[in-house]
Amino acid sequence: MHSIATPRRVKKALVLATLLTASMPLYGCYTPGERAVGGGIIGGLGGAGIGALASGGLAGPTLATAAVGAAGGAIIGAATAPRPYYGRRYRRHYY
Repeated sequence: MHSIATPRRVKKALVLATLLTASMPLYGCYTPGERAVGGGIIGGLGGAGIGALASGGLAGPTLATAAVGAAGGAIIGAATAPRPYYGRRYRRHYY
């Protein structure tokens, strides 16, 4: 009897495609708050995926890595928000 489990390579491709698809609506975020929420979502999903793969599906490590990923994603997302553009057409002034 053959196993119906998917190969490891297919699982990795599926996780990557899911993460990329989930992050597409977040590309238009420009304020630090929007970037923090988007980064937290992406980081949490990525952390949960990595934790589930690394721990074999145990709930404790999966939730722990999801929390760490969400916190890291929120911090990095808020820190990388572009500065607002104020000023004339050809001079760039950042406040």
